[in-house]
Amino acid sequence: MRLWHGLLASLWTTLRQLRRRDTLEYPEQQPKLGERWRGRPILTRDPDGEERCVACELCSAVCPTHCIALEGADRPNGRRFAQSFRINFARCIYCGLCEEACPTVAIQLSPEFAFAKTERGDFVYHKEALLIDGTGKHPEYRYYDHAGVRTQALPEPRNCDPRSNLP
Repeated sequence: MRLWHGLLASLWTTLRQLRRRDTLEYPEQQPKLGERWRGRPILTRDPDGEERCVACELCSAVCPTHCIALEGADRPNGRRFAQSFRINFARCIYCGLCEEACPTVAIQLSPEFAFAKTERGDFVYHKEALLIDGTGKHPEYRYYDHAGVRTQALPEPRNCDPRSNLP
């Protein structure tokens, strides 16, 4: 009797789940992703349209799989930029450490998750493929406004004796 009870209970559970439909018709119906979903990394621009990346290489240093490689250069106005930026998505584990380490919020994780390739070499994305025209998650953030680049020098204090250690 106990065997029949267990068998009928499991059969009833199976039949009850047949009415429920969790399967999505994937290309036509997109799944609902969580708010903090970590998808494909992208490079963003500031509100003025310039690249946010200053080639500090913190994202490359913090990456546990070493899938990020970049080279920096200086512009004529003194600002740094990433001359080349490369991510190997075949090695990327989408951990989000690069996004957290970036002081300029240039690298952000997009909600894109479906990008399949047939060749392993096609997973290497260069700067042109990573750079988007928008600002991403932080539309009003300008790194150089927060970094103090445009600040003026403090005036020299008056009546200061350089040989004295008193104020």
